[in-house]
Amino acid sequence: MTGARIFFVEDDEIVAKVIDWRLNKLGYHVCGSTKKASDAIDLIEKKTPDLVLLDIDLNDSMDGIDIGKVLSSKTNIPFIYLTSHTEDIILKRAKDTRPRGYIEKPFTDTDLRIAIELGLT
Repeated sequence: MTGARIFFVEDDEIVAKVIDWRLNKLGYHVCGSTKKASDAIDLIEKKTPDLVLLDIDLNDSMDGIDIGKVLSSKTNIPFIYLTSHTEDIILKRAKDTRPRGYIEKPFTDTDLRIAIELGLT
């Protein structure tokens, strides 16, 4: 669904710029982003995106999986994890939140596009 409104949470400024650039290049609308997990829930609820991309490892009191838990319990907004973590313990925590996808960094435009399109269905 090109033109979909995407919000993302990423604490690495360079990676955040790459995500923003790639989403725009792929025809999606970035409706917001934050690097702070503690701000994410309020911003996501205000922006009402079609989908959220969540980095897991955030330098904050919460991580991306914590955000995913809140989104699962409080909203119907789908989310995809975008992370370099593939350890079993992290994957189990992530699966328990019922994400629409899990993209391993580094990722390609195709990885991102396919995951988003599937996540929006």
